[in-house]
Amino acid sequence: MPKTFSKLSSSTFFFHFTLLFFSATSSGSFSNILSPKKFGLKREKLTHLHFYFHDIVSSRNPTAIPVASSASTNKSHTGFGVVMMADDPLTAAPDPNSKLVGKAQGIYASAAQDEVGLLMVMNLAFMEGKYNGSSLSLLGRNTVFSRIREMPIVGGSGLFRFARGYAQAKTQTLDLKTGNAVVEYNVYVFHY
Repeated sequence: MPKTFSKLSSSTFFFHFTLLFFSATSSGSFSNILSPKKFGLKREKLTHLHFYFHDIVSSRNPTAIPVASSASTNKSHTGFGVVMMADDPLTAAPDPNSKLVGKAQGIYASAAQDEVGLLMVMNLAFMEGKYNGSSLSLLGRNTVFSRIREMPIVGGSGLFRFARGYAQAKTQTLDLKTGNAVVEYNVYVFHY
């Protein structure tokens, strides 16, 4: 320890540290109101993204797998209680071999007992074009058999920092035997 601090008692050091800390913050509070300009944030934009989500649960290389369930899940007509981990491809067109634009990585779980209603907790991680390396965070309810479902976008990273908006999901194909699905997504986000 430097000589200057070695002669100070711990209580004296704490007092000086506290004094220095509170004098460094203008209000003495743990929060401050900041100007978006200070962070280089410009005018807010509204962006529309369109892609296809491929949920493959039955194949040699599934993109979504069950990671938890309850003893009663198999008795439930909605699969209530099953939790799935996903790393689903997002493509530019419905064909699974079309251009990969990102991945939907996260969890979805059957959270309803009277209908197939999923809790979706997903990071939409983009890997193509302008948004390569950026992501959006989706958190919401997905009633699978509804024609169009709307889920909130609650945040993002990279070019989607401070994002907020919503995603609309519309099933293109669903194989009831395998559980494999292709879902069209239209995502509308405000971001800087």
